[in-house]
Amino acid sequence: MSNISDILAVPGLKGLSGISSASSLASPAKFKRLEGYEDSILKREEETKGSTFDGLLHSAMNMIKETNDYSNEAAEAELAYAMGLTENTHDLQVAQMKANISLQYTVAVRNAVIEAYKEIMQLQF
Repeated sequence: MSNISDILAVPGLKGLSGISSASSLASPAKFKRLEGYEDSILKREEETKGSTFDGLLHSAMNMIKETNDYSNEAAEAELAYAMGLTENTHDLQVAQMKANISLQYTVAVRNAVIEAYKEIMQLQF
């Protein structure tokens, strides 16, 4: 019973005889690759070969931009509250906390990068 036609001929498996594409299982060469499918492992390897520093730099620049945006939003919320354009202190506090947490995270990442740089510079070859 190594052939598909032998399996289809088994008397107890009457349900398989109605499958028209079962004969294509006998020759795996007939299988087609899915459109747009790429092997994710190979794709990740290609992306990480030369772009790890580039990706890290873009990520850091985006984090700095986000921190700056949050700080600007907090300043605008403070100004709007001070001018009496809004009475909502909750939105003001949320904007200030977002800016504060974002700044703390950015500083922590910067400190980690500086420490890593210092350790690399102390390596002796």
